[in-house]
Amino acid sequence: MPAISTPTLYRIDECPDVMLDACVSDEQGNLVLLSIWARDTAVQQFLARLTLGRDAQGLEQFHIITEQGGALPVFVGDVERLEKRSARAYRRTLFGTLTNLWLFDRRCIQPDKSNASALVLLPRDSSHQSERLWTLVQETCPLPLLDHWHDVVLDLLNTHDMLRRLPTTLGPLTGFRLDMDVDVLTQALGALIRAGVLTAEPFQPAVHDPLDAQPSDLPLFAQAA
Repeated sequence: MPAISTPTLYRIDECPDVMLDACVSDEQGNLVLLSIWARDTAVQQFLARLTLGRDAQGLEQFHIITEQGGALPVFVGDVERLEKRSARAYRRTLFGTLTNLWLFDRRCIQPDKSNASALVLLPRDSSHQSERLWTLVQETCPLPLLDHWHDVVLDLLNTHDMLRRLPTTLGPLTGFRLDMDVDVLTQALGALIRAGVLTAEPFQPAVHDPLDAQPSDLPLFAQAA
């Protein structure tokens, strides 16, 4: 019988009645995704505190107690950018009916095409990360990208730091930020097209300008002429 993995639950220091099993934050520690478990009243209280901001009972930030006993800060930021999904599960437990709430940045489900930016959350052990990232790039980029440019364009985005893994993840998910500089990307793609690296058809040989060729590279009849 295969082993059943039990997710690790983390405590939120400011909310002892709330536990979480997944969290992703960005380079500045801003909340990208949070999955919490608690009774419905505790979940509603947690949501209410997020909206209070600088109020005495508000939660502009909170701290996750890690397995090593450290405190990982997470900044809430603008709550208007957060979407929520909830479901009741595990009824009639020792602690009553538990609710699972997901909070996440709406750019995870709807790219910001005007700024050519997006966020994506993927299973940490997924074997299809590259394909999902490529789909996100095509959906977000204002430039037309052919399917067989997949590997070259992803390498280009990584090289120019336009696609990067989010640094802080707890639980089974990992996150990526897509933040394209369209001007830089346009110039880089143009150079690759002119060099024959990116072609209109898969496996199409590069076409070089005959005027740039050396005599030894020309056909024999052209050298004779």
